[in-house]
Amino acid sequence: MTEKIRFGLDIDGTVTDPATFIPYLNKDFNKTLTLDDLTEYDLTSILNITEDDFWKWMGQNESLIYKEAKMAPYANEIIHEWNKKHELIYITARRNHLFDTTKEWFLNTKLPYHHIEMVGKHDKLEAVRSHKIDIFFEDKHDNAVAIAEEFNIPVILMDTPYNRLTIPNNVIRTYNWQEAKQWVDKWLMEKERK
Repeated sequence: MTEKIRFGLDIDGTVTDPATFIPYLNKDFNKTLTLDDLTEYDLTSILNITEDDFWKWMGQNESLIYKEAKMAPYANEIIHEWNKKHELIYITARRNHLFDTTKEWFLNTKLPYHHIEMVGKHDKLEAVRSHKIDIFFEDKHDNAVAIAEEFNIPVILMDTPYNRLTIPNNVIRTYNWQEAKQWVDKWLMEKERK
């Protein structure tokens, strides 16, 4: 039997729809933003607020947002399929106090997982190292590049308006989960041949 491939997956903006935050931002900041307006990951400049104000807002809203988050199209079916043969390790920047909310979301959506790691910051390198991840899925550009360069593994970058900077060869930009699956299935076949 071949060894299980260890998939590392970011949650927010990768497994969940990258537009998840927009209705909450529009309501609370009286905006009419669409996903195309989010051209940078840091929302403070888009909202014209301080980082303190942003984190205060997050503290009041993130639990509800994560609880109600919709999955990205086709992510559920594809991840279920990969779960049959591979290990699924979610590595998220979410902070530990959101673990129960996160776990409840996984139970409610019936999304399979082997482990959920809440790193509480955007730097995921240590978690990727400790879990010996073979391939990673991310939406934050600098995370994708750092993981790809540090571990020389493929990183699937789920395309969004806020991550369209240049990428190295082992970061693979895909425009949806179906495209990601095509690339990963081909990569898995090549690995099995070796």
